[in-house]
Order: sequence, then structure tokens, then C-alpha cells
Amino acid sequence: GSKVPAMGAVSIRHGQVMELAVAGLRAQGGAEAVQRGDVWHLGSNGKAMTATMVARLVERGVLSWDAPLSQLLPELAADMQGAYRDATLRDLLAHQAGLQADIDESWAAVFYKDKRPLHEQRLAFARIALAQAPAFARGAGDGYSNSGVLIAGLAAERATGQSYEALMQREVFEPLGLRSAGFGATHRGQPLGHKAGEPVEGVEADNPAVIAPAGGIYMSLQDWSRFAIDQMAGEHGRGKLLKVESYRLLHQPAREGGKFALGWRAQNSMAGVTARHLSHTGSNGAWFALIVLRPDSEDGVLVTSNASEDVEADKAVRA
Repeated sequence: GSKVPAMGAVSIRHGQVMELAVAGLRAQGGAEAVQRGDVWHLGSNGKAMTATMVARLVERGVLSWDAPLSQLLPELAADMQGAYRDATLRDLLAHQAGLQADIDESWAAVFYKDKRPLHEQRLAFARIALAQAPAFARGAGDGYSNSGVLIAGLAAERATGQSYEALMQREVFEPLGLRSAGFGATHRGQPLGHKAGEPVEGVEADNPAVIAPAGGIYMSLQDWSRFAIDQMAGEHGRGKLLKVESYRLLHQPAREGGKFALGWRAQNSMAGVTARHLSHTGSNGAWFALIVLRPDSEDGVLVTSNASEDVEADKAVRA
């Protein structure tokens, strides 16, 4: 018997949901079975959604793919390491900016207690990240970083005067009809995440809200499928959110030989199949979710669980 309380899975063929199944319990030790319309925390799978929101703002001329970070966040320009001044939104969203993976071990404890508006918290977080020595030269490596995607979200906030959360609602969730989508921890009456086999709820059941652009979104499997289908359809001129060129830019590696596209991992074969694949995993330590898309044929698979690596939910999801 698995220690994973519940799992969900969707298969997409030629841009249509073929199968959607869920099994298990909303919370270990409880009696409520998980339901088909329930929400799951997507963790870093939200990065592709953040990148899509940024692309909408770029198409409208509110942001630019080529503007340097020193212009996008001028109030941080004086203090940031010189190496980051020319980093672009593409660099940030495709883990090419040279930023370190996270600001430090204790950041979560500090930001759980922070009562300032989220925009101010995100500025404070970015200030710390941009003061760190680079992990590698910009554009010269793949350095997966939550900080880079948070900073891209912060740049969108600064350019619009709107919160990241409001921008996501306006630019992604509402146009696609993702009514189940929200931010932060889930609550009773829905699946709960689990740590060490026990259900978790309340603020500390998710990462601090400051980091939401890098992965703080939950939604139903149906709604996640709508996003996935639109990402693939968009490359074929049938997307609801962006021009074809924008979807393609989101989905191609940001540098020759690089493994990261914008909010996606890009590879040309997977599990013995030679085809262009977009994939990602997500976990906030209490959930684990995986997505794999083949945009050329518009096929995909999405798998979710309400537990994480500590009970090998990642292995169960991958299997």
C-alpha cells in the first residue's frame, strides 16, 4: 500500500482530454474520498503560467523581452551585482540569469512572519537574491532558480501597478475560464498536502506567499488541462492567450543546447520517444505534480499527488 493519500491523472490526445481519474483520500486518516473536480497544488508547474502572463504583457508593450533588469527594476539597480544588470525576462524565466537557486536556508521562516504587502516582500527578496554572487555567467549555464521567476513576477507588478496574483487572474485564469485556480495552501473540503504522512493546513502548508510567482498555484485537473491544451494549441494558431510566435518563444530553449525554455524544461526525446517534449515537476514539500506535453502532436499527461518526496510520492507520480 502506498503512503500517498491520493493521486490524480489526465491523458490528453490530439488536444482533447481522453481520460481523467482520481483515487484516494483528501486527507490521511479521514474518510473523504478525493473528487474529480478537486484542486491540487501545482508547485513549480506554476512557472509556465507566470511566463505566459509575462508574455501577455510583452505582447501589449507593457514589458519587453529585451529590457535589462536594471531598467525593469530601477530601484534595485544600484545594489544589484553588475552581472545581473543586463539580465532579461527571458534569462530570468529560463534559469539563464546566473542567479543562485535560493536566497538561503532560513528564508521561509523569515517571510512567514513578514507582514508587509507582498510587493514590498518581493522587492526585499529580490534585493537579497541580486546581492548574491552569480552561480555562473549569464547565458552560460542552466541554473534552476526560484528567485529568477519571482523577480520576473516582481517586474510585472512594477510595470502594471497590479499584484502578481491579480495579474494571473486577469491574464491567464479568467481568459481560460480556470475558475478553480487560487494561491497558497488548500483547505478542508479539498485535498490537503501531506508532510511526513500527516495532512498540513494553514499558512505553513505552502511556501511563503512572497514566492508565489515561482509556484504558489492550486487548481483542478480539468483547469490544469485547459492550460496545457492551450499551450499546445497556441503553437498551431488556436491559442486563446497569445500569438503563435509568443507560444513558440515560451517553448524553445533560451540558449543553444540549454535545457530550459520559459517555465518549461525542453527536450527532444523522453522515455524512448523521439519528439519535442515540454515537461516540469512541482512540489512545495507537501505535494508532487508532473506534466509532460508533446506540442507537435498535442498529446500530454498530467499527474498529481497530495504528498511529496518524503513518502516517495515523486516516484509514484513518475511511475
